[in-house]
Amino acid sequence: MSSAVGHHEALLRPLLRSVATLTATTNAAMVAAKGSSLAPSSALSASFSTCAASSGVVSSAPAASSSSSSSASSSSSSSSSKPNKPSSIVRAAVCSELKAPLTLSADYSPAGHPLVAKISPEKRVRIGIRACGVNFADTLMVEGLYQVKPPLPFVPGAEIAGIVLETGSAVKSVKIGDHVIALLDGGGFATECIAHEAQVYALPKTIAFGQAAALPVSYGTAITALSYRAQTKPGETVLITAAAGGVGLASIELAKRVLGAKVIACAGGAEKLAVCQAKGADHVIDYNKESIKDRVKEITNGKGVNVVIEVVGGDTFDQCLRSLAPEGRLVVIGFASGSIPSIPANLTLVKNIAVLGLYWGGYQAFNPSVLRNSIKDVIKHCEAGHISPVVSATYPLDQVNDAFALLRTRKSTGKVVVTMNE
Repeated sequence: MSSAVGHHEALLRPLLRSVATLTATTNAAMVAAKGSSLAPSSALSASFSTCAASSGVVSSAPAASSSSSSSASSSSSSSSSKPNKPSSIVRAAVCSELKAPLTLSADYSPAGHPLVAKISPEKRVRIGIRACGVNFADTLMVEGLYQVKPPLPFVPGAEIAGIVLETGSAVKSVKIGDHVIALLDGGGFATECIAHEAQVYALPKTIAFGQAAALPVSYGTAITALSYRAQTKPGETVLITAAAGGVGLASIELAKRVLGAKVIACAGGAEKLAVCQAKGADHVIDYNKESIKDRVKEITNGKGVNVVIEVVGGDTFDQCLRSLAPEGRLVVIGFASGSIPSIPANLTLVKNIAVLGLYWGGYQAFNPSVLRNSIKDVIKHCEAGHISPVVSATYPLDQVNDAFALLRTRKSTGKVVVTMNE
């Protein structure tokens, strides 16, 4: 990973990998009313009409306003037998020029997204989006600095929460009116999207849309790191770097409240350390002022930690590696410092320790069940009250550029979310 990228932008890469190679598909799929490749929503209606004729869209519902999600649920029973047209206006934050602010469009067609054509019509799910989480990958993509470079114009955004408006005939896991989260191949900063059923997860209506949009990437990564890769056991001690960030806070909660581990949180500055303590960290280390290695030795009485969730790289990685107890496990998630460290192989031998990599999004390509199970697990834990995502800032869609600007400062704690309030 390049030093400019950090760790968050890598998490979603395989989900977006094929966008850059689909320019031809984009040109064929985007229908323009006025010569624009961002077509009006009549194209979406036509898309689902075709589905109904050829492979059977069995139900649809009108888009609900974000201020009354319950009305969308109650309307599903009356609308399921007679298809309804989608909302006449689908708004979206569009990247028409790299390194320029996103512009708000009122004639976006989700059916024109380049990857929708790849989704079998009977497996499509049309969703009225209520919230979309902002990831660092989004900010890089609109600047042309991300590994995947979609053809212009495009709508960024990958993790969304909303309400099912329409389903294909073979969709079984969700129905009209269901609240859902979805991990998209872009197109999340809009009021509607079309996803494959495999990208969509049923969401209990007790979980607010803003919180739900903060779950997939941060918590999915954290639970996979702790449970699947590190095999964390109750009573073990877990050291977490960049602990005030999205993945860090998720790791604190899951390690402490779900896995029964002890937590040492590392962050820079008193304000961020206070956030970590509020989430349940047993000990905190300000790595702007303190040596991680020395403090861990002090806290653990020289025994070291059993697990490290490492996001920073550079000297932080080296100190964490040397803080492991015998048979300890260090999970590398990213290199937010921009410095990719070298691993002293002799240290792994002498202490019988393991260094494990985690590219969470990579499981989509070769073992998607790991990714899907992680999202299902965090939804379950959120519903049970074991975890509560920190949403540090919420912006309406027309202020999406402000949301991106905040994330670029790297001063936010937890998650930044954009809501699609009408």
